[in-house]
Parts: sequence; structure tokens; C-alpha cells
Amino acid sequence: MSDLNAAGRRDTVPVSLGDRSYDIHIGEGLLARAGEVVAPFLKRPLTAIVTDENVAAVHLATLERALAGKGIRSTAIVMPPGEKTKSYQHLAELCDKLLAAGIERRDRIIAFGGGVIGDLAGFAAAILRRGVDFIQIPTTLLSQVDSSVGGKTGINSPHGKNLIGAFHQPLAVIADIALLDTLNKRELAAGYAEVAKYGLLGDPDFFEWLEGAAPAIMRGDSQARIQAIRRSCEAKARIVAEDEHETGVRALLNLGHTFGHALESATGYSQRLLHGEGVSIGMVQAFRFSERQKLCPPGTAERVAKHLRSAGLPVHASQIPGELPPPATLVEIMRQDKKAQGGKLTFILARGIGEAFVAKDVSEHDVLNFLTEDLRQR
Repeated sequence: MSDLNAAGRRDTVPVSLGDRSYDIHIGEGLLARAGEVVAPFLKRPLTAIVTDENVAAVHLATLERALAGKGIRSTAIVMPPGEKTKSYQHLAELCDKLLAAGIERRDRIIAFGGGVIGDLAGFAAAILRRGVDFIQIPTTLLSQVDSSVGGKTGINSPHGKNLIGAFHQPLAVIADIALLDTLNKRELAAGYAEVAKYGLLGDPDFFEWLEGAAPAIMRGDSQARIQAIRRSCEAKARIVAEDEHETGVRALLNLGHTFGHALESATGYSQRLLHGEGVSIGMVQAFRFSERQKLCPPGTAERVAKHLRSAGLPVHASQIPGELPPPATLVEIMRQDKKAQGGKLTFILARGIGEAFVAKDVSEHDVLNFLTEDLRQR
């Protein structure tokens, strides 16, 4: 038995994509043994670690030691933290640094950080020398349950979020729940929004479990966190295996994102609104809009809001600091959403808890009226 298996509970979730299948390793203390996962993928004992300043200050030395313990030389490339790092400028900077580090096509890159670093490093890997493989080591709850899995990589544009990117699957994902202990409450709660999303979009039993387990997850109970992450990853793995390139069912993973991304864009991808906070508000809006359209039983949105509120998340746009643009501007931003087709808005709506569906050609008039009423409650 390897040290990786012997050191404590470790769950493995497979992502089944034929010859591009990979495993998500979930457990506590996995970072110190990351070399065991990484080494078999290397053609030569060399890799580049892409991380950000915050992660580097706390965790980089541990990862470097883990790699060195397996005879792997590593070069660390440290980027600025925050959503604004997902830009053309930083993508070019990262690619140049990877080339300067001597990374070749047969080498491997390690994305070591939250969703921003995972998206940026994954996209750089996708385009560097026309494609270099990479490994995800996500350091936030949000990235462990969502952005590190499924191969979506990319950067933001002035026109909207994640509009430039590529599908590029990782070779493996290493989700060490011990890393979550260094997150502040706001970052942890932001990640929890994505956990709740998996129950809301297709698993009412999971959502009901979360309604009881959320306090344990938020206070750091290891078994509760492992189960929440495993269930989330299993749900995403099933959807990705069925629809890798988001031509159908994978769009369900964007529950709350059309509303949420518009709010993120309107706040300049700043600390005013973290991604998970935008998703939280957006999911409640999606359920409120579903109720308004008589798709969803009355009171469902309030049940969703109550749960997200209990986890420390914002559930209404009025909780975003500062002024927001008028509803018409938010609708204009939504027209750039990746799911839009032929200029028509597409939303993920719901018939109830765990009953999300793709709604195409949603009336802009209805959305505008809803947002006008919703934002008036500020």
C-alpha cells in the first residue's frame, strides 16, 4: 500500500472520457504526497508550478518538497491573486515565463491555486506549443468541487467572463481538504455556493443532506467536507462524461451563472463580489425568476435563499457594496453569455429543488421586468 493510501481516508472519483480519463483524488494531507501522483505522468523529472502570491506564501514550499522527494525539479511561476489575473496580459506573461523555464510539449504544468489560477494555467497549457498536459491541485473549495474538474479553461474579456478559452482536460486532480483550513470565512462560503449548486440542479437528496451538514462543513469537519466534495465531483464527472463540450446537459452546471456573471462583470471582477457570491445571488434569482414564470412552486426560492444565507452567503443584489448599473445594462451583459444562441438569452431555470433545466430563447422583456423589480428591493 502506498503512503498516499495509508495516510488516511482518500476518495477517488473517476472522470470517464475514454483515453483522456483521469482521477480526482480527495483527502486530507495529500499535498505533502503530491509527488506520488505527479511523478508517473512526467517524461522527465521537471515541471513548472503556476500559482499566485497568496497560495505561494502558505503552501508552495510544501509542494516543492513533495516533488523534490520524488526527484522532480520544479520552477515556480507566481502570479498576482484575484479575478483580474484572468486577462490577455497575464496569459501572455505566463506563457512567456513557461517558455523561459524550458517547458516543452512533453512536459507537464501544475496549476496550484484556486479557480483563477486553474483557468489561467489550464488555458496556457492548452495553447503553449499547441498543447501541454497539466495537473490540477486546487486550493479552494470552489476550485476543488467545480473549476478544477471538467477541462474548462480560459480568461475574461471586457465583453464578459470566460469568453476566451479552450477545453483542455487535466491528467489528474489532487484535492487536499487540509488546504481549506487556510481560507477565510468569505472564501470558504463562496466555494460552498458551488457545492449547493449540485444539489439544486439535480440531486434533491444531496441538497437536503447539505441543509443538515452545512454547519459541519463550514467549521471544518473532515468527513463532512470529504463527502460534500466527493458528491459534488461525482455529479460533475457524470455530466462532463456525458457532455464534455457543453452542447447539452453540461449547461446545467451554469445554474445561477447567467445572473451571477452579469453581476460580476458589473462590479468589475473585484472584491466587491466574489465568483461564488455571484453564483449564490444568481441561483436565488434563477429560482425567483422560475417562480415568477410559474415554473417552480412558491416558496422554493426562499428555501434556497435560507440555506445559502445560513452558510454566510449573500442572496440578494442589495448585499453587493456600491451602486449597480440599471437592469437594461445587466441584460446587455447577459447577451454576451456563452450559452446565448443567435442573440437569444439562455438560462438555467428550475421546476423545483434538484429539477433544473435549460431554458432557451428566454424573453428579454421578462428578464428586464424581473430585474427591475428585483433590484428595486435594494
